[in-house]
Amino acid sequence: MEKKLPVEYELLKKDGKARAGVITTPHGKIETPVFMPVGTQATVKSMTPEELEEMGAEIILGNTYHLYLRPTDELVAKFGGLHKFMNWKHPILTDSGGFQVFSLGDLRKIKEEGVHFRSHIDGSKHFISPEKSINIQNNLGSDIVMLFDECPPGLSSREYLIPSIERTTRWARRCVEAHKRPNEQGLFAIVQGGIYEDLRDKSYNELKEMDEYFSGYAVGGLAVGEPREDMYRILDYIVEKLPSNKPRYLMGVGEPVDMLEAVESGIDMMDCVQPTRIGRHGTVFTKYGRLVIKNASYAEDDRPLDEGCQCYVCRNYTRGYIRHLFKTEEILGARLATYHNLYFLLKLMKDARKAILEDRFIEYKEEFLKNYSMGKSSEWIKPRKIGE
Repeated sequence: MEKKLPVEYELLKKDGKARAGVITTPHGKIETPVFMPVGTQATVKSMTPEELEEMGAEIILGNTYHLYLRPTDELVAKFGGLHKFMNWKHPILTDSGGFQVFSLGDLRKIKEEGVHFRSHIDGSKHFISPEKSINIQNNLGSDIVMLFDECPPGLSSREYLIPSIERTTRWARRCVEAHKRPNEQGLFAIVQGGIYEDLRDKSYNELKEMDEYFSGYAVGGLAVGEPREDMYRILDYIVEKLPSNKPRYLMGVGEPVDMLEAVESGIDMMDCVQPTRIGRHGTVFTKYGRLVIKNASYAEDDRPLDEGCQCYVCRNYTRGYIRHLFKTEEILGARLATYHNLYFLLKLMKDARKAILEDRFIEYKEEFLKNYSMGKSSEWIKPRKIGE
């Protein structure tokens, strides 16, 4: 009898390689394809859980590295886990901390036993091993736990990647053995291999020997500096090889064009800090491309951020007002731009799902890309004064 895992996937419909499905977790169901807002430090920056629910978020992320440093995973466990600590009643995925640790550069040293590093906050010394990463995530109580892998730099050479992949496989076995809550938290493997198809095969073939322990598979090491065409090529190659009965997660992608390409390749889940980051700095997504709301030319523009958008922000506020908030450094400006950006990406995936279910995903994608590529040439992006 096949072992029942705490996180399961049901495929409802395929349109080409694009998939519409449902992921079931201990804290509820997730309709896919789905965008997952990033809540690095137990909060999606500037958003309340109620606002995330209102805009349609079904799952969010927490970050092992940051929560280990502050407030510590032990403290979160005392509060009853991350769900109770941040008052989020729906699914949570925690990353392993690997990407953050490996991005520390000179502040970290990779050894077989794990990674020694200095905190980016105060320079204090720390150590995270595969066992430690899983223990932290067990304390956080997330629905989906990620393996601790070595995240190689973008465009790494084959000579670097081969031993890196082999270390990731050894660490994966240690993560499986260290996982103390296998009936409550689903474990996702991470396929590495850079931009080399045969190395992606090597990584996946080694990991699938442990398939019975994995609730899903992530594709790591993309969107880290490689040319876009290489990312698309690798996605198109490796994703269809992953198990069809488990969710497929592309880590760290949140640009609309890339998201739709990923869906077309068969990806189910994506996350990125981009919508909150650019929102805080006054840039928003629209159906015709990005709009920099801080520009002086929008001072007298009485239209919403995005034509036809039904989010709370576009139904209630004008470009001129939101620009005023940014120029006066009012917190509300960043909040409104962030809200709109998150809504935009969440709806992008909901619309993609609907298109897959109706056998029209390619038409939907092409129409979206046609509009999105217009950018500054669009009459909607061009500023307008009141009364014009």
